[in-house]
Amino acid sequence: MDIVVVCQRNGVPTPPVREIAARLGVKSPGTVADHLAALRRKGFLENPKGRARSLRVRTPLDPLRRTVVDVPVYGSIPAGFAEDHQQEARGCISVDVGSLGIRTTTRTFALQVRGDSMVGKHILDGDFVIFEHGVTPRSGDVVAALIDNESTLKTFIMEKGKPWLRAENPKYPKLIPASELLIQGIMVSLIRKRK
Repeated sequence: MDIVVVCQRNGVPTPPVREIAARLGVKSPGTVADHLAALRRKGFLENPKGRARSLRVRTPLDPLRRTVVDVPVYGSIPAGFAEDHQQEARGCISVDVGSLGIRTTTRTFALQVRGDSMVGKHILDGDFVIFEHGVTPRSGDVVAALIDNESTLKTFIMEKGKPWLRAENPKYPKLIPASELLIQGIMVSLIRKRK
């Protein structure tokens, strides 16, 4: 806490590392220097340009604001038998893309899962799945698909040049398109709300 107060005062240079160590009761100035370097790497401290021996505390929310984004939720998707289902916008879900390890674009969207056909992939009824539209699926990708005009959440399989959809629950059959298979999005992340 003492470092924050000292560093926030405008026009006052940051005290030497030895002084900070003494003030905090730390024996090794190297330990203090390591902690200051870690705080700079994490974005909580910065060195103002052109000012020697100066550190400025950044608001702890600054790094979070850069990574939290609102992903539109376009309704739900059946994870069971495919069904004719119109998608409707239902607002947004805020996600910390940094902690999820994803990049969002204008083609990123979310759907809420209804059903149990994907339990083998740990996708449960009520989960929110985040998708990226416009990406070519690879065999094994979890996809939001339109198969013969009915939507479903399944695993995309390409076998001998022919695409089909696999449920991750033995209660459900594989889905082979009679005429059309359209991939609406590839799963990039999953969010489970605690109950």
